[in-house]
Amino acid sequence: MHNKTVSELKKAIEKKEVSSLELTSLFINRIKNMDPELNSFITLTEEHAIDKAKIIDKEISKGILRPLSGIPLAQKDIFCTKDIKTTCGSKMLDNFISPYDATVVEKLNDAGMVIVGKTNMDEFAMGSSNETSFFGDVKNPWDKDYVPGGSSGGSAASVSARLIPCSTGTDTGGSIRQPASLTGICGIKPTYGRVSRFGMIAFASSLDQAGVFTRTAEDSAILLTHISGFDPKDSTSSKNPVPDYAADCTKKFKSLIIGIPSEFLDGLDDKVREVFDENIRILEKNGCKFKKISLKSSKLGVSAYQVVAPAECSSNLSRYDGVRFGYRAKNVKNIEELYKKSRSEAFGPEVKRRILIGTYALSAGYYDAYYLKAQKIRKIISNEFEDAFKEVDLILGPTTPDTAFKLGEKTNDPIAMYLSDVFTVSTNLAGLPAMSIPMGFKNNLPLGLQIIGNHFDESKILSLAHHYQNLTDWHTKSPQEN
Repeated sequence: MHNKTVSELKKAIEKKEVSSLELTSLFINRIKNMDPELNSFITLTEEHAIDKAKIIDKEISKGILRPLSGIPLAQKDIFCTKDIKTTCGSKMLDNFISPYDATVVEKLNDAGMVIVGKTNMDEFAMGSSNETSFFGDVKNPWDKDYVPGGSSGGSAASVSARLIPCSTGTDTGGSIRQPASLTGICGIKPTYGRVSRFGMIAFASSLDQAGVFTRTAEDSAILLTHISGFDPKDSTSSKNPVPDYAADCTKKFKSLIIGIPSEFLDGLDDKVREVFDENIRILEKNGCKFKKISLKSSKLGVSAYQVVAPAECSSNLSRYDGVRFGYRAKNVKNIEELYKKSRSEAFGPEVKRRILIGTYALSAGYYDAYYLKAQKIRKIISNEFEDAFKEVDLILGPTTPDTAFKLGEKTNDPIAMYLSDVFTVSTNLAGLPAMSIPMGFKNNLPLGLQIIGNHFDESKILSLAHHYQNLTDWHTKSPQEN
């Protein structure tokens, strides 16, 4: 059962081939047995999950079937969960228990899903390797000496290792797509505003977006349908109607014109280029048309992102002051010392680095030189994508410049770490939807194919991804076979 997809598990539960309790118990046991090596979970909610599974089974026995009744999932530990600890991978929130559910959590609960735990992540979603978590590094299931990517590394690793059929993640500059690529699974970041951010602890509010990890495009479509939609509690959520992504992605595939930016291929590793080119040929033989395009300003994406994101994080994280909730320093003489000691003792090095960069960029005398320029570059990048989508339906490229890197390899070189998101950050700056799907291997480590769409074109992305997965079998590979 652990190798079945969400779609397959949904059918098995509907046909009463397996109960939710049996399924939930199976995955909880896998987590207990296998996760100590991976460290992909921060909190295992065994009692809560078993109780929910029993409720779902009783509903099913009475003929009540919800859209995703009884299917287990893991929530990234950035989503507030009522009566369950939400840490954001930080010492600052090690004792925080939310009094409410995030909208994403609420919607999946209402659909009948069973939360079995909260996954490990880079502290406050700041990182590209899942090495900044207060709760320790997450390991890549394909090779435990390597990183799984970040910040949603725990969510990605848990799905890749078949500890859970699906999980949630967040993507601020590539934090769903990059770990999906490095662990050989599917990860989708929808259009900014497509999914509510209410109850999702903020890092950079104009960039953060919730999404999901699954093993197939069809599963991603199923989950995305249920978490999308307008939320009055989130002023940035969109009122655009939500299509049935699952139905759309399995319809007969229509030929598309796909753009390949030259900037995504310049200086690319030879083996990664070879794998990418082979996949282009597969799609070309099966009805897709390709066109070379240019996104010149995408090369400035990392620089602009590393000003905009820290600026917003310095503002968002100012709420953690040791007074209202979270970690509070002891033996302080006054309120100023309480602020200083609480924040210096509870935040990790990467979070402190970004707060300082952001505060500097927003300070008097530097706002125009850094923050304003970064926002101008952001607009240029957005305009270039807009122009590109007048000529093509989708844009394709590698998700990452290379495969996963070794644990500790880039921890002392923040610039090298930031550059691992070079192909992903631009879509966040432009608020576009994008997805990573498995496309092959280099040295027995997975590589990802990134599909980028225009605003609210998730159906096109998922359709191409599903079509591609009907032609290939990369998405069926698992670390256990390695």
